[in-house]
Amino acid sequence: MADQTESSIVIDAPAERVMGVIADLGTYPEWAGVKSTRVLAVFPDGRPREVEMTIDSGPIKDVYTIAYQWRGDREVNWHLTESTVLRDLVGTYTVVDLGTGSCEVTYRLMVDLTIPIIGTIKRKAEKVIVDTALKGLKRRVEG
Repeated sequence: MADQTESSIVIDAPAERVMGVIADLGTYPEWAGVKSTRVLAVFPDGRPREVEMTIDSGPIKDVYTIAYQWRGDREVNWHLTESTVLRDLVGTYTVVDLGTGSCEVTYRLMVDLTIPIIGTIKRKAEKVIVDTALKGLKRRVEG
């Protein structure tokens, strides 16, 4: 992904528990910095395939739909399928087991808007989204 924002955090919990929280998109309004989520379709294993989200993060305010692709039990990717303000949105959570009962979670995000916005402001908004989600995920899993 070109011009993406990336950050990582160590969470004191097994990778399976972290991925379980990541897969529970219905709880994202409680910890991930989105206003609402609605699962539109699921895979046969019950993990979300398509989700509608509402976001209100600084200059980025939108209702959009994203499609998920689960890569085993340690990574999930998503991309935008429908939006009015977002032109593109691509993200990834990767969870690495540290072998100590903890794991490192890396979140990568690239956002492109249909409205003109200065690149530094867009990057700052991406960083707020990523940092809010990672800190919220840590609190949710460890709390």
